[in-house]
Formats: sequence, structure tokens, C-alpha cells
Amino acid sequence: MKDTFTHQGMRKKLVETLKNKGIVNTRVLEAVNKIPRHLFMDSGFIDHAYVDKAFPIGADQTISQPYTVARQTELLEVQAGDKVLEIGTGSGYQTAVLLELGLQVYTIERQNELFKKAKLFLPKLGYRPKKIIFGDGYIGLAEKAPFKGIIVTAGAPYVPKPLLAQLKIGGKLVIPVGDTIQIMNVFTRTSVTEFKKEEFGEFRFVPLLEDKN
Repeated sequence: MKDTFTHQGMRKKLVETLKNKGIVNTRVLEAVNKIPRHLFMDSGFIDHAYVDKAFPIGADQTISQPYTVARQTELLEVQAGDKVLEIGTGSGYQTAVLLELGLQVYTIERQNELFKKAKLFLPKLGYRPKKIIFGDGYIGLAEKAPFKGIIVTAGAPYVPKPLLAQLKIGGKLVIPVGDTIQIMNVFTRTSVTEFKKEEFGEFRFVPLLEDKN
């Protein structure tokens, strides 16, 4: 399915919606305006691609609401060249947004079906993360740490300590915490042992799966 002037017009409308909801980071808005979100969804759901809503993508997962993607990305406060870790590759849409910002992206997916799909699909669109990993997001990726930013794209019942430990000084962990409804938490590492916590309202995510074997 190709990108068309119609899709481009729909993206511009979506960007205006995000601006009206409070997204101010111009680089994030430019990324949303550029990425063909409809390609990350089944062709039968094209009408839903540029509506500001989450949508099922299979394996009991969703492609996040564009506002949520933009807000989490904005909260990372990262610059081009920074190394970031994404927990929950999913459809790969959030990954693409991070890559459009010029970041070095490592991404972990727990669902094998989605992992395989994203690993093949993202390069076809020209998006090449440093690495896509099939694994447990709760333990992070210690061998590539420290990260300037870590973004978690599913609801976690608690904050995994390994993710905090893998942040650089000054780095941020953006993570929705809670069960049915999550609070968006941002932890900034202020020293080797200290973190500043901030909260940014309620969101709804699918659960972050954990490998308990």
C-alpha cells in the first residue's frame, strides 16, 4: 500500500490534532507528519490509521494512540545521536518515530509474532534500529547500557529496577505504571543512586508481559 496525497493530508490533520492536545515538540510533530502510519496496520483498517486512537494489531497488542506515542517521545527529551531503548516494539510505529528523530534505537519485543514481523517490515520502509531483540523487556539490555532514554510502550505493574540501572546520569525512563489504568511516570537519573520521579496523567496500555520462566 503506497503513500498518497490523501494519506499526507490525513497526517497533516492528525498533526493539528496533536498540537491542539498540547504536543509542542516540533521534531516529534514532523516525525508524525512523515511516517505512513497506515502501513503499520492491516489494509482493511486504513480509515483508522490517522484517527487519534489506539487500534488492535494482533497478538492481543495494539498500535498506540498517536497522542500517546508523541507524548511519550516528547517526555524522553532526547537529541539526535542519543542512544535509547524501547521496551515493546509492537507494530514498529513508535520505533519509526524514534528513528525519525535520529536516535540510536535498540528495541525489545516479547511477542514472537510481532518481533518477526517488525524485524522484516521496518527495514522495508527504510527504518533500521541498531538491534531488534526478542526477549523480556523487564530486564532491559544491560550489554548496551547506559541509555539516554528508555521508553516502555505497555503498562507495567511496577517499575523494573534493571531499567533504572541502565540509564545514564541525566537519562530518562518513560513508563506507564498501573493495572487497568496507568500513570505516566518519568524517572530522571540524577546521580548513581538517585532518581527524580514525575507523573504526567492517566493513560491506558496493554499489559507489559514478563518472562517468568
